[in-house]
Amino acid sequence: MVDSRDDESVVRRRRECLACKGRFTTYERMEAPRLYAVKKDGRRELYNREKVVSGLRRACEKRPVSDAQMEEIVASLERSMFARGESEVQSALVGEKLMEALKTVDPVAYIRFASVYRSFRDVESFQAELAELLSK
Repeated sequence: MVDSRDDESVVRRRRECLACKGRFTTYERMEAPRLYAVKKDGRRELYNREKVVSGLRRACEKRPVSDAQMEEIVASLERSMFARGESEVQSALVGEKLMEALKTVDPVAYIRFASVYRSFRDVESFQAELAELLSK
């Protein structure tokens, strides 16, 4: 048997059938564990990395936040979610972790994300969030 890796996610193996001595190739990929996000209304939705990245991009638009920083935020979030060893995670936890990371990276992006995520109903709730941010 000969192993070769075309990239990190695929292993190509040349094999030989013990019965007929025929040779063939198999391709093996590591299957990522499935993670479901549980929404506020109880719906379960397959975790979608692109959806998370898209929300971050909108919050960080025209801000000095690099793609690498956004990628690290998402990678860190995913590491912590998968480390829990559970197949489900509350979507509220995902949002809170993203806001926590954005708060340290860029306060304006944090406020943008929070305004959508927390669905501020009026100017007063928005001001309260700003006041809390400024007090720290």
